[in-house]
Amino acid sequence: MINRLLNHLEEFLIASFMAAATLITFTAVVMRYTTGSGIDWAQELTIYLFIWMAKFGAAYGVRTGIHIGVDFLVNWVRPSIRRKMIITALSLGMIFTGSIAFFGARWVIFIYGTGQVSPDMEMPMWIIYLAIPFGSGLMCYRFLQVLLGFIRTGQLPVHSMGEDESHEVAA
Repeated sequence: MINRLLNHLEEFLIASFMAAATLITFTAVVMRYTTGSGIDWAQELTIYLFIWMAKFGAAYGVRTGIHIGVDFLVNWVRPSIRRKMIITALSLGMIFTGSIAFFGARWVIFIYGTGQVSPDMEMPMWIIYLAIPFGSGLMCYRFLQVLLGFIRTGQLPVHSMGEDESHEVAA
C-alpha cells in the first residue's frame, strides 16, 4: 500500500516537474518573440525543476530497471558468483546513495544557516538543495527494495515495453 502510493507520488512528481519546465520554457520563448521581453526567472526555475526531476527520475530508474548498468562482467561469470556480484552492487548502490542523502541533508542545514537565495527568483537555496537528500534518500530506498526483492525471488526489475517488468537471474 505504502509502496504503491510512493510509486504514484514519484511518477506524479517526475511528470509534474517535466511538464512545468516545458510549459515555463515554452511560455518564456513565446513571450520573448511576441513581446520582446521574456520572463527573467524562467531559465533559473527550469533548471531547478530539471534537477528535481533528475533526482526523482534516478530513483524511478532503479525501481523499474531502466537505470544504466554495465552487466557484461555480471553476465560472463557463473551463476553462483553472479548472485553475489548483484547483491554486492545493489548494497554498494544503497550505501552510496544513503551517504549522499545524509551529507546532502547536512548541506541543506548549512545552506539554510547562510540565508542564501537564488539570483533571479530570490528563492531560499536550501529549498532547491532539498533535491539532494530527498532524491538520494528515495534512491537508497529503491536500491533496498530491489535488493530485498532479488534476495527473495532471484529477479531484478527490467524495463521492457509491454512486458513484465522483472526477469529471473540464473542462480
